[in-house]
Amino acid sequence: MSSAFDPTSEANTVGPAGAAEPRADPVAWIRDQVARRLDAARGSHAWDHTLRVLRLCERIGTVEGADPTVVRIAAYLHDIGRSVQDATNGKVCHAVKGAELAGPLLADLALPPACRDNILHCIRTHRFRGRQRPASLEARVLFDADKLDAIGAVGVARAFLFAGEVGARLHCPEKAVADTRPYGPEDTGYREYKLKLTRIRERMQTREGRRLAEERHRFMVLFFERFLDEYDGRC
Repeated sequence: MSSAFDPTSEANTVGPAGAAEPRADPVAWIRDQVARRLDAARGSHAWDHTLRVLRLCERIGTVEGADPTVVRIAAYLHDIGRSVQDATNGKVCHAVKGAELAGPLLADLALPPACRDNILHCIRTHRFRGRQRPASLEARVLFDADKLDAIGAVGVARAFLFAGEVGARLHCPEKAVADTRPYGPEDTGYREYKLKLTRIRERMQTREGRRLAEERHRFMVLFFERFLDEYDGRC
């Protein structure tokens, strides 16, 4: 990628509404549009998650040689459909819905059609549980960045944050994880760990993503081992 991520730069901070023009600075314009839309998002998928994914996209994309414009815009837009999935308790895929919502926004940008198509592909394929797989380099970068924010210390915190958002208990030891249901009292942080987070390391799409996932995975495993020991009074 052509430039390193700078969290203080105009392209990566939220400015006044309408400050950026879509054709003069498409990345900043998309940033402003998404920041307003995520203002009321649940904490586990709020604006700060988007900014962490952006920073990881910048880091991975620089190493892998991805298109910086595609990666940045896709990172900002990737969870634009999340509120719809949450409102339907998972019945609507936020990746597919996000691509639908992003299309009209991208139409206002002075981008080549192939670039717009790639951004939509990135959004559509970034979900771990999605049916479509990332095919372009930029889509693989976004997939890895989003998944890295789901593991490690931040990932553990987000798992319990999401559990609180859906009214889950701290733990549900009397029931096998495979028999528990999402979006309710049984949708615990440990459930997310067993059904999804333990599998992320093996699903990483880029060499840099795999490298970064190793340490985060190790920390996460140790945390949940300790969690179970403490919960059962073994330490």
